Amino acid sequence: MGNWLIRWSPAFGIVILILFVWEALVEIRNIPNWLLPPPSSVAMTIYSDYSLLTRHTLVTLEEIVLGFLLALIVGVFFASAICLSNTVEKALYPFIIASQTVPIIVIAPMLLVWIGYGLAPKVIVVALISFFPIVVNMVDGMKAVDPDIQKLMYTLGGKKSQVFSKVMIPSSLPYLFSGLRVAIAMSVIGAVIGEWVGSSEGLGYLMIRSKPQFQTER
Repeated sequence: MGNWLIRWSPAFGIVILILFVWEALVEIRNIPNWLLPPPSSVAMTIYSDYSLLTRHTLVTLEEIVLGFLLALIVGVFFASAICLSNTVEKALYPFIIASQTVPIIVIAPMLLVWIGYGLAPKVIVVALISFFPIVVNMVDGMKAVDPDIQKLMYTLGGKKSQVFSKVMIPSSLPYLFSGLRVAIAMSVIGAVIGEWVGSSEGLGYLMIRSKPQFQTER
């Protein structure tokens, strides 16, 4: 417990300093709440609207978890197929890279038209936005394997499946975890975008509903 506090104390200190400066700036400059609410006002809103915020947070969290898991499963499958087959790599990988030029905000309304309202389109948006960092990082990890290690495995009688499972997969894990960190952050953005486009619940919907009423602290 003590080591944990020592490790994270600089981060907590920076957060507290930012909140203090934020609160002081709003009070000194007399900035109205609808423009920039102070942390104290945000905290009071969280306390007073706790049940409302919890309900919408759970909806968004469900979309994030399901979309992230879908992206992880599909991403690992595609990354494995790309690294095991040159044909698959040449056929799919350029399209995966090119797909990132299409903004996800453009795809979200189309999913609503094709699938309709509900959980599915938001989960797909989260999966699409999380898919790319998982695939690219895992492919990079598999391709970073030392060729000498692979040659040694083949020399010792190892099959391609054994080289894949015992060398390529373990070597790609640090790269995969790096991609997962990016994907988790992106999945939150994807869920909120999906709710902005069309939803009746979730944090994105709550933000859209609060905007006309200038409830910035919410």
